Amino acid sequence: MKTEYEKCMAGEPFNGGRDPKIMEMTVRAKRLLAQLNATDYADTGRKQALPSQLFGSIGKGVHVDIDFHCEYGKHIFVGDKVIINMNCTFVDNNRIDIGNNVLIAPNVQIYTATHSTDVRERMAWDWMEGNDICNTIARPVRIEDGAWIGGGAIILPGVTIGENAVIGAGSVVTHSIPANCVAVGNPCRVTRKLK
Repeated sequence: MKTEYEKCMAGEPFNGGRDPKIMEMTVRAKRLLAQLNATDYADTGRKQALPSQLFGSIGKGVHVDIDFHCEYGKHIFVGDKVIINMNCTFVDNNRIDIGNNVLIAPNVQIYTATHSTDVRERMAWDWMEGNDICNTIARPVRIEDGAWIGGGAIILPGVTIGENAVIGAGSVVTHSIPANCVAVGNPCRVTRKLK
């Protein structure tokens, strides 16, 4: 029988409150985030060291501004020369892969987690104190090399943002966006191709 964490990574409904590994990752991430977000802005050494402890991997020339929020941290994989601007939230129940030369503007939200639209599947009917009240489904998100995610954009579970794509500010990205284009709106749609 699969653990809740194995279900999580397989994209199956899971209940994180029932899995010690998930609880351990969450507590660890929240402690590191508290340290990161309390770090003096001028303390560049500490601001670089803490994301290295938090993320699954991190490349060279990466800037993570504060306040930053995430779920587990360990499922975030960041390439080289990436900016993650202030007030970003990454719900990394599953993998978030960010390529090289990526710009992520302030207030961007990346969600790998969702819930069933069927209340019978969504709620944990066998709920016990200490467990999550609902079941979650997690699907990976990928942002490919050279992409620029505009301020306040929301990227939903299972989405891939193609190489060099530009996502307009405030967009809600509900499906994958191809490479070399500009996409904007709610829901986000391609408006033009880039050379």
